[in-house]
Formats: sequence, structure tokens, C-alpha cells
Amino acid sequence: MSEQMLSKLRKSTRLALACGLTAGVLAMTGGAPVSAAPSTIVIGNFNPFSGADASFGPEMVAGCQPAIRLINAGGGVLGHQFSCVEFDTRGDPADAVPAANKMIATNSSLGGILGPSADEALATVPILEQAKVPMFADTGQAFFDKSSYHYFWRITPADDVKGYALALWAKKAGFTRAAAIFGNDAGSQSDVPTLLKAWKKLGGKMVDNVKLALDQSSYRTEIEQMLASKPQVIFTEIDPQTAGTFLSELQQLHGLIPVLGTEITLQAPWLKAVTGAIGKQAMTKYITGMQPYAPTAGASWTTFNTALLASKSQVPQPSQWSSDPYTMTYYDGVVTMALAMLSAHSIDRGKYNKSIMAVTEPGAGKTIVHSFAQGKAALAKGEKIQFVGAGGSIAFDKWHNSSGAFEAAVQVKGNVKIVGEVTANQIAALTK
Repeated sequence: MSEQMLSKLRKSTRLALACGLTAGVLAMTGGAPVSAAPSTIVIGNFNPFSGADASFGPEMVAGCQPAIRLINAGGGVLGHQFSCVEFDTRGDPADAVPAANKMIATNSSLGGILGPSADEALATVPILEQAKVPMFADTGQAFFDKSSYHYFWRITPADDVKGYALALWAKKAGFTRAAAIFGNDAGSQSDVPTLLKAWKKLGGKMVDNVKLALDQSSYRTEIEQMLASKPQVIFTEIDPQTAGTFLSELQQLHGLIPVLGTEITLQAPWLKAVTGAIGKQAMTKYITGMQPYAPTAGASWTTFNTALLASKSQVPQPSQWSSDPYTMTYYDGVVTMALAMLSAHSIDRGKYNKSIMAVTEPGAGKTIVHSFAQGKAALAKGEKIQFVGAGGSIAFDKWHNSSGAFEAAVQVKGNVKIVGEVTANQIAALTK
């Protein structure tokens, strides 16, 4: 048997064994709520901290830490302080399942989590749901667009929405021939189906569609195949190391062509790796990223950013996350959980989960709040609240999804510059 086959067999065996442990773990915990005794409430940062998508974890921590800084400074929740604890899924279901089981079994004060990502969501969301763990997921998989999970919440846009946004911006830019170069991991591939659908509907032609193996030493074969199809633009989502190698080789073999990527292309690790590979001038000229609309102004963002910059002992180089839409929504997720606990007068996961919608949806007579402190004060006076987060208003549908517009951005002299927008109405019109 080849080493490759043995590796696959080992991974399959690990996943099967891990899934088999789930019932035992839940039997030990009983799907129990957080203990009512005074304790530090753990917010799990359940995402890859190693592997191809290792950049996801630090981005999440950068949202969690400023949130708990403000919560704890504001006296905590019902006598409890908060803490952020990292749980590495390694971006692989075979590792994520036992990580989820261990997180649930060994943290009696687990209040909720940020995550999971698309890499492990299909395998771990059922485990977290059964254990009654509220989760503010960052998976974009369309599977969760109309799911029946009560403890699943998603502030970030679904991947099918990202596909529409990419296609709309490329059409606006005047492109008609495109190549889709996406990583072969689950997270990247989840963007592709609606991108293909939307691009065709807009009259574009997809001349190449490649599932790129990650972290290879060379992509010459794939590049030559792509160039033979003569694309005007490249749609992409690939990890920083892969992107650096691919684009550097493209630059050497042919010269760069415009690249339009998902929000990954605007995140600090990606920008650093690719800028080092192709140079600052080429980065600005050829690379555009589409990210969820993330206002870097207003009361909510100012509160978030001030706390973020004050968290440099827990978040290295915190300013790199100031305009990151996912960091903002991780922050919003933690604040939302804390306010829901106050609204429910309970840290019991099953009880406060029912109040998440209540503290975020608009309504007549509600007090709009932009921070944990404002929300806590209003709730203490018996008022009903609508929390507006750093990432903007949160409007959950009946499937617990909330998403909005997208903005296009480029890197100029080390800073992300917004160059245009795709509106929620444009996306909605394309989905019909």
C-alpha cells in the first residue's frame, strides 16, 4: 500500500474514531449549561491556528480579546468575568472533531464559541448543537443558509454571497473572460458554485477552473494551462504561501494579470506573503479583494478599535486588524452573547441563546446601543435594546444568518483602500 493511501486511511480512521467518541463525551457533559457558580466564562476560539488556514485563528483572537476587555472592564456578566481560549482545529475535520469533544468535556464554564470555519463546520456543528453551545460561525458554506440548528449564528456572509459579489465587481470592471483558481480545501471551494452561476448569468465566460493543491513548490503546469485559455481576470481564494508561489511564477513566466479575490486577499498574512513575492507596486496594480462591508467609522467601530489597540499584549500588531470585517464580527459575536446573557438573566447556554435575536433585531421603542457598557446600562433600566456592532447592524433571518453589502479594496502603501461597493440589493437581484 502506498504512503499516500496509508495517510488517507489513517485520516479516515481518526475521523471515525473521533465521531464515535461524541456520544460518550455528551454523556459525560449531558449537554450541560455553564455552571451557575461564580467563574470565568470561556469563549472558545474554535478555528485553525495551524495548517493551511492558520491565519484564521489570530484574526479571531483579535476580535475576541477587545470584546472581553470591555466586558470585564464593565463589571462582567452576572458576577462572571470572560476569557478567550484557543482551540486549534487545524483546518481538518479529523482533528476538529476530537478538539470539539475535548473542548466541551473539559470546560464546564464554556459560554459559547466563535467558529467553526468552513474547514470543519460540517463535522463539528452537529456536536456543538447537541451540546447546546451557541456558536458564531465563520463558515460560509451554503449548507447553513437554511439550516435548522438552534445554536448556529452567522454574522458573516455566506460563501454563495461572496461568489455573487466577485462576479458583480468583475462585470462592473468590464471583464468577460475569467479563470477560477481556488484552493482545493473545503473553505475555498465553497465559494465556487455561485461564482460560476453568477458569472454565467452576467454573460461572462469561465475559461479555466482549477482546484489548486496547496503549498506546492511550483505551479508552472497550472499556470501554463490557465494562460492558454487567455483569461482577462483571475478569481481566487488560496492561502498566503500558495498565493505567493503561484503569483510569483505567473509574474516570471508571463507577467501578472488582474486578480480578484475574496476577503482573504485583504488580510495581513496574505498581503505580507504576496507583497514579498511580487512587490508593492504589482500588489497595488493587479490585486483587488472583495470583503464584507466594514465601516471604519462610527461609535461602534471606534469603541472596538480603541479596545483592539489597547490589547497589544494579547494581539500582536493589533492595528492590522482594525479594518478586518471578520475581526469586527468576531468582536460583535462576543458582545452579543454577553448582552443576551444579561437580557436572559442567565448564563445558561440554552436560556441565553433564545435572547440573541432579542438584543440584535430592530423594533419600535428599542434603545440602540453601540457597546457592551451601553447595552448593560440600558438592560439594567429595563429597556429593550438593539445592539449595532462594529461590523454594522445585525439582522438575523429565521435561519440565523445576517449579511449585507461588499466592498472592493486594494493595498496602497501598506494600507487597504476602498475603491467601490457591491450593494446588498445588487446581490439580491442576481440571486433571483
